[in-house]
Amino acid sequence: MEDLYKPGSIELAYVDLDRTVIGFAAPTTTALRLETTPELRASYFLERREIGIFNVGGKGKVTVDGNVFPVEKLDCVYAGRGSKEVVFESESVDAPAAFYLLSYPAHAEYPAAMKKFSELEPLNLGSVETCNKRSIYKAIYADGIKSCQLVMGFTLLSEGSNWNTMPPHTHMRRSEVYLYFNVDPAHRVVHLMGPPQETRHLVVADKQVVVSPGWSIHAGVGTKAYGFCWGMGGENQAYDDMDGVGIVDLK
Repeated sequence: MEDLYKPGSIELAYVDLDRTVIGFAAPTTTALRLETTPELRASYFLERREIGIFNVGGKGKVTVDGNVFPVEKLDCVYAGRGSKEVVFESESVDAPAAFYLLSYPAHAEYPAAMKKFSELEPLNLGSVETCNKRSIYKAIYADGIKSCQLVMGFTLLSEGSNWNTMPPHTHMRRSEVYLYFNVDPAHRVVHLMGPPQETRHLVVADKQVVVSPGWSIHAGVGTKAYGFCWGMGGENQAYDDMDGVGIVDLK
């Protein structure tokens, strides 16, 4: 998905994998309100859904049914099923917020909540030798912000590292969505996907999104360090529910 980020608007895409809605809210001079769409057949967007909101831009705020969450870069907000009004604003037109949106159907209600970047404990993985030294931050998951089925967090690569997930894996019980951010405009990420024995690649730029089915691997290598937001929905919320693929088995 190449064109979800458009300053001054909310752009959404509906994907039939786990009935995912993916988008960006990019307020500039005026506030933007999350509206329902005909595809949802709902009187308001979160009537039967939940949503994760991840800021990859400047300072702003998210208001959920009157509850105001001041948001800085890398902060994450959750709004649960039954939340009737979600509004996005930027603090500065010169450095606007950029709210990445990921939504799944929900059968239970959980309260709106926020996790600041400073509150998240990183899980440090990889090494310099394998060019994949990285820090994983979990925001919406079983031991963090409570949700119905949405799992969401992000990964930051260390300088000098460029592989984001290696060795790769699949998880048939959940689809996964990748948002790439902090990608230098002059650089790109090569995202690998497909069955382990028949892989393909996509060349991805900043603020572009890749949707990975449960049967597909998902791994990427950049020409410079970057970050990516990962999100999942499906049968469970177990972060470590995955089926590993050996590097030597890739084709």
